[in-house]
Amino acid sequence: MNRYLVTGAGLLVLLGFVCALAVVGSRRSGGDEGRVAASDGGYAPGHREGIDLSAGWLWNGLVRWTTTTDHKDIGILYIVFGTVAAFWGGLDGMMMRLELLTPAADVWSEATYNALFTTHGLTMLIFFVLPVFFGIGNYVLPLLIDADDMAFPRVNAVGFWLLPPALLLVRAGIFFQVGGQVLGFFLPPEEIALLLSVEEVGVGWTLYTPLSATSENPQITTLLLGLHLSGVATTVGAINFIATVVHERGPGITWANLDILSWNLLTTSAIALFAFPLLGSALVMLILDRTFGTAFFAVGNGGPVLWQHLFWFWGHPEVYIIFLPATGLLSTILPKFVGRKLFGFRFVVYSTLGIAVMSFGVWAHHMFVSGVDPRVKASFMAISLAIAVPSAIKTFNWLTTMWDGNVRLTAPMILCVGSIGTFVVGGVTGVFLAAVPIDVVYHGTYYVVGHFHLIVMGIIPYMMMAAGYYWYPLLTGRFYDRRLARFQSWLLVVGTTVTFGTLVVLGLLELPRRYANYPAEFAPLQQVASIGAFLIGMAVLLWLYNMVWSYWHGDPVESGDPWDLKATDQFTREWQWFESRLESRYGMQPTTPDAVRPSATADPDAGSPQFAKGVGSLAENTGRTVAGGLLAGFVGTMLMSGALFAAVAIGVFDTGSFAELAALAGLGDSVALGYTVFLLGGTTTWALLFLALQEYLPGRLRVGTGLAYATVMSLGFMIAFYSGQTGLALVGYVGFALVAHWLYGFGLAVVLEFLELRRTRRL
Repeated sequence: MNRYLVTGAGLLVLLGFVCALAVVGSRRSGGDEGRVAASDGGYAPGHREGIDLSAGWLWNGLVRWTTTTDHKDIGILYIVFGTVAAFWGGLDGMMMRLELLTPAADVWSEATYNALFTTHGLTMLIFFVLPVFFGIGNYVLPLLIDADDMAFPRVNAVGFWLLPPALLLVRAGIFFQVGGQVLGFFLPPEEIALLLSVEEVGVGWTLYTPLSATSENPQITTLLLGLHLSGVATTVGAINFIATVVHERGPGITWANLDILSWNLLTTSAIALFAFPLLGSALVMLILDRTFGTAFFAVGNGGPVLWQHLFWFWGHPEVYIIFLPATGLLSTILPKFVGRKLFGFRFVVYSTLGIAVMSFGVWAHHMFVSGVDPRVKASFMAISLAIAVPSAIKTFNWLTTMWDGNVRLTAPMILCVGSIGTFVVGGVTGVFLAAVPIDVVYHGTYYVVGHFHLIVMGIIPYMMMAAGYYWYPLLTGRFYDRRLARFQSWLLVVGTTVTFGTLVVLGLLELPRRYANYPAEFAPLQQVASIGAFLIGMAVLLWLYNMVWSYWHGDPVESGDPWDLKATDQFTREWQWFESRLESRYGMQPTTPDAVRPSATADPDAGSPQFAKGVGSLAENTGRTVAGGLLAGFVGTMLMSGALFAAVAIGVFDTGSFAELAALAGLGDSVALGYTVFLLGGTTTWALLFLALQEYLPGRLRVGTGLAYATVMSLGFMIAFYSGQTGLALVGYVGFALVAHWLYGFGLAVVLEFLELRRTRRL
């Protein structure tokens, strides 16, 4: 099959599909009379701009969209551009999965597969994810922080308009190659030798040297220039976001009440500001090596490892650059559909900042199979494991936010829940890769592909679509088809899980990645993964259809609060702006809910947020119980110590046992330190263990339960502290050990009973 024919036909069919939907939708919506034409985020219900395709209409539209500096328009441009790039890169991915349906490379050639693999990675990572997030940020961030616009509107526009030429430079190989094939029908080969020498780049999206430095394909240099241009665009955009959040916040917007999405966009921009200039420098060095004969990456100088260091110093922070905005959206949208404020807001912000800092300390875990010093690898392994902690903090806070909530299973909520699920699986599989011995085994297998895509194809596009659904009424004044959206969301979750879960299994079976052909015994699993990928493709097309069709046929919004956010006190600033716009332009009066309850409260009678009471009570009870257990354990151990000291005095217990305990703990041969360890154990470990097991121990009264627990413990003590006593000494040792433990159990139980009685009386 001709890859270029398929790619061109696919993009043309998609473009025709969208245009047909737009034209048909416009015509069926009732014509153009009395329409309001402005993408100001507030169309009156029933009003919609029509399409007349006249020269004047097209020219006015062209001038407007190419010269606008309005943040909302720039945001839409970013989103449209990123969506186009997503379909282009996604088509590459589908063609790869089509090839992998069969073990042999009989759909495309190996060279074509390598080119698809390269362009898929670069297009999706560079031109899809961050532009879409920049678009969402452009549209809603000034509204969230009560700013008039971005800090530098013209720079904002320039930053966007650098991206289209950058994408064309990166993907220019396909145009040169197709152009050469077409002209080959009319011109002799020697007259189009340059065009015929250009090929799509197939060295892999990581562009590892020496292959990328020595390949004669001129498209590699063009691709490097395009990537450099995109880096400039990203840096410009990042500076603009930082300046906007720092200097353009409205009155009353402080760092303390800055919303979670703005925090994430600010952090993302800061990471991009440090990461992308270094990528740009590395790209310039590689261009110089290719065109001017420098030797930055030649063996004997920096060598291939230098490129890997520079590339991954950008590459791993890039993972968090595209991940953090998704977590910001999840933290923003999820609470709206469970009726609760985000649990642990402050800790979610801290975890975001922690990830930003640590993201620059993990790049070498991509190089565990290279010749890096093992001691260096060990340090990067430790940091790679540690970065799981702030990620886990986010996950726990999302789950706690949902705990016992009034969940509304809308399409955005389905995608939020699906995001958490795929992120947990993708994150846990990544923790294993952080360990050097495991990474050495699985680095070159599909395990890495499955882990990575469970993140980048899980939470990231999920939250893009969830944001699209959530803010669709604000952007268009209409609702999308909600039933179709729910089906599409479930389909996307199922397709993602099937595809990349299967790839993880293939990786565990140690099937190498990056090959167009593979052993026949892996064909069934590869086919399952491809079927899952096609489900993803169907889900994406359904989303596109819903977005375009609903623009004309969706149910008009009836108020500025389409999600009933006022009822849970979560009517945030962008919706307040939307409501005021509807009122000022179209006379739609603000609505007032019948009842309003707080989104976070410890009052169980206040309504839905029972979790505030539940979690608060749990935390309070846990703290009180642990503190009580420690006090009881200390009292019990002191009582026990009195009996043991008496045993020492009559010569049936040897204090040398405490010295052995200290030596076992690595504290040296010291009786005092051994007794300290014994005291700590009695105060903490054994007391808390009693609290955990007391329900399952015999005895109606707590004292009886404590004595039973202590009796069982005494058997272990007698064995552990036995020091060779015989005869009466042994009888005395056993007797005193039992008495000492009964005193421990008695003290433990009495103190706990007293504390509980005291608390009950207070209530």
